[in-house]
Amino acid sequence: MRQTETETELAQVLRTGPFHLALRTALSVRGLPLQRVQHHLAHRGVKLGVTSLSYWQQGVRRPRRAESLRAVAALEEVLALPDDSLLRLLRDGDAPGEGDRPAGRSYRSLMEASGSVERLLAAMESPVDGGLHTVGHQERVRIGARRELAGRTSRHVVRAHRDGVDRYLAVHRGDPGCDPSRIAVRALENCRTGRVRWDGDAGVLVAELLFDTRLRSGETYLFGYGFDDGTGGASGEYVRGFTFGGGQYVLQVGFDEAALPVRCRRFAQASAGAARGARGDLTLTGRHRTVHLVEEGVRPGLIGIDWDWV
Repeated sequence: MRQTETETELAQVLRTGPFHLALRTALSVRGLPLQRVQHHLAHRGVKLGVTSLSYWQQGVRRPRRAESLRAVAALEEVLALPDDSLLRLLRDGDAPGEGDRPAGRSYRSLMEASGSVERLLAAMESPVDGGLHTVGHQERVRIGARRELAGRTSRHVVRAHRDGVDRYLAVHRGDPGCDPSRIAVRALENCRTGRVRWDGDAGVLVAELLFDTRLRSGETYLFGYGFDDGTGGASGEYVRGFTFGGGQYVLQVGFDEAALPVRCRRFAQASAGAARGARGDLTLTGRHRTVHLVEEGVRPGLIGIDWDWV
C-alpha cells in the first residue's frame, strides 16, 4: 500500500469497502506497522497474530469468529476509526467466498423477472461483479420535447478488488417501445466501446467499455460514457439499479422547455416489486429545468426519480 493515501481516500473506502482494502488503507494512513498494531491490541487484552493481520489486509482471509470480530472492534480504536466502520463492511459483505467484494444481489431480483440483463451479461462472459465496485457515480438524464428519454451520460469512478480488470459493462434500459438497435453508445472519457448486445423485446442494451489500462486490486479508475436513445414513448421515471453497495451516487434529470412535468419525486425501493419508500418532492431549478438527488452511500437496491405530466 502506497504511503500517499489521504484521509479523504480513507473516509471513502470506509464507506464503500471492501473490508480488506479499508483495513489496508487505514494502516497506511496511520503509518502503523503490523507489529505495532499487534502490540496495541495486546494492551487492550486482544491476542492477534501478525500473520492474521496480514491475511486480513490482503483479503486472503476474513474475520468471522466472535473473537476475530472483537479484534476488529479493537482495531477500530487502535486505528482511530469511527465506531463500527470496519465491522459494518464485514456485515455488508458477509457471504461465503465473497470476502473480496461488497455484498451484492442479482439483476433479476432487482429489476425484472425475465432475466434478460443476466442473459446478456452471461453471453459476454462477464463475472457477477466485473471485479469493480463504485466509488462515485454522477449521471445526467435528458428528457426531450416529446417527453421521451433522449439520452443519458455518466461519469463513473470505480475501484478494482482484483487484479487485471480492464473493462466495465454498462446497462441501458429504455422506456416501453424503445428500439435498442437504434441506441448509440458513446465512450466519452478514458474508455472505448467494445462489444454491444441488446434484447429488443426487453428494451435492454449492454455495452462493453474498455479501459486504457489494466487495474490492480485497490486501484481506482475514472471514465465517462453515454447513451443516445430517443426511441421510446413518454418517460415517467428514471431508475438506477445497484447490484452491489457503492459510494456516492448523484442523479440529475433535465427536461426540455417544451415538456415540463408538474411534479417530481425521488424514491428508493428494495426491488422492482417492492413498495417505494424514501419519497421526497423535488423542485425544478430555474432556467436549466433540472432536478437531482444525492445518495452518499448506496445499498443494493433501486434509486430513482419519477415525475407526473399534465
